[in-house]
Amino acid sequence: MQNPTSAAAAAGASRTDNPARFDREGWLAWIGRRHEPDWLIEHRREALERFLAMDWPSRTSEEWLRTDIRAFRLDRYRLPLEPPATRDSPAGLLSEGVELAGYVRSRDSFTVQEHLEPYWQERGVIFSSVEHLPDDVWELFRPYLTQPLIDPGYDRFAALQSAFWSGGRVLYVPRGVTVDRPFHSLSVLSSGATDLGRTLIILEEGSEATVMIETSSLEPIGDGFHCGATEVHVGPGAVLRLVNLQNWGHRVWHFAHQKAVVAQDASLQWTVAALGSRLAKTNQHVELVGPGANCQVNGVMFTEDRQHLSFHTLQHHAAPACKSDFLYKAALQDQSRTVWRGMIRVDHGAQKTDGYQRNDNLLLSPDVRADSIPGLEIEADDVRCTHGSTTGRIDEELLFYAQCRGLTRKEATRLIVMGFFQQVFDRITIDSVREALAAAIARRVREYAL
Repeated sequence: MQNPTSAAAAAGASRTDNPARFDREGWLAWIGRRHEPDWLIEHRREALERFLAMDWPSRTSEEWLRTDIRAFRLDRYRLPLEPPATRDSPAGLLSEGVELAGYVRSRDSFTVQEHLEPYWQERGVIFSSVEHLPDDVWELFRPYLTQPLIDPGYDRFAALQSAFWSGGRVLYVPRGVTVDRPFHSLSVLSSGATDLGRTLIILEEGSEATVMIETSSLEPIGDGFHCGATEVHVGPGAVLRLVNLQNWGHRVWHFAHQKAVVAQDASLQWTVAALGSRLAKTNQHVELVGPGANCQVNGVMFTEDRQHLSFHTLQHHAAPACKSDFLYKAALQDQSRTVWRGMIRVDHGAQKTDGYQRNDNLLLSPDVRADSIPGLEIEADDVRCTHGSTTGRIDEELLFYAQCRGLTRKEATRLIVMGFFQQVFDRITIDSVREALAAAIARRVREYAL
C-alpha cells in the first residue's frame, strides 16, 4: 500500500486554478488525497485517459436517440475533495423500522457512518466503505476492482466513474454464510454536490444475503450530479435479494451502470425503483453464466413534472438451462417521459433458455410520453423467449364506478395506480420495501387530468 501523495500530484494541483475540475490536473489533486494501492491508482489512470479521449454520447446512436443530454454541463459540478462539515445522515426510506445486519451511509461521495454487527464480522462478512478497508483486505478485492464487470470504455460516463469513483462500498459474504437481516447502503446528496458512488457485492458459493441500496437528496428540488456503478457477483448456488431505490431531488442528473453475473444454480431477485432525478439514464445488465442460473428483475418507475427516466436492460443468457424474468411498470403524470429498451440475448449453445420481459406504462396526463422497445437476439434453437409491452390510460369507467362508491377522483386515481403496480409489489419479498415503495408512489399521485 502506498499513499500517492507525491511531487507529481502536488505539481498537478498547483498547475490549475481549480483542482476540483474533471480533468487531468483535477484528477492528480484528487488522487493525492486518497489512500489506495498502486494497482488501483494505475487502473484509475487508464480510465482517466479513456475519459479524456472520449466525447459525450451522441443522439445519433440508438441507445441515446430518445435521451437528450445537451443541457448537461459537467463543468457545473466539482470533484468531491473535502468531506462534508457534518457527519449526520438521515436513516433512509427503506430501512425505517428494519433490523439491519449493517449499514454504510455516505454524503456527497464521502462515507459518514458505517456499522456491521459483530456477529457477522466473526463469520467473515465484510460490509464497509472502500476508504476504510484495512491494508490486508485490499488484495481480496483486487481482481474485482482491476477487472470490473462494467467496461470503462463503454461510454464516457463509464470511464468517468471508473477514474473518479469515491464513496464506494463493498459487501463480501463467505461461502455457505446465510445473513438473515438486510444490509443497507444510503447515498445522500446536498444541493449542487456530486455523488460518484460505486457498490461491489460478492456472494460466494452457497451464501445468501439481502441488500438495499438507496439514494436520496437532502432537498426535494435539489440540484446535483450522480455518476454511479453497481457490480454484483452471485456465486454458485448463492441467493441474493437486491433492492435499488433512486430517489434523488428533481434537479439531479443521474447516470448509472449496473451489472450482475449469476453463476450456476444461483438466484438473483433484483427490485429497481426510480422516483427521482431530472434526467436518469441507467444501463442494467444481468448475465447468466452457469447452468441453472435464475434472475427476476422487478422495475417500478413513477414520473412527474418534466422528469425523464431511461432504462436500458439486457438479459444475457450465456449458459444453458437458465431463466430470466424482467417486469418493468411505469406511471407518468404531468409532462414527464420514460424510455425502456430491453433486450434478451441468447448465446449459441445456451439451449433450454427461458427468457421473458415485459414493460407496462400507465399514462396519467395527455402530455406524457412512454417509449417501449423490447427486443430479442437469439443464437440458440431450443429456447422459449417472449416479450410484451402495453401503454394506455386509465379507463374512465373505473374512475366513475370508484367515485360512485364515495371516493374522490384523486382517491380513485390513487387506488387505480396502486393496483397497476400491484403485480410488481407482489413479487417483492421484503415487506418493508414493498410498503415503503407503495407509500412513496401514493404520495406523488395527483388527480387524473385526462
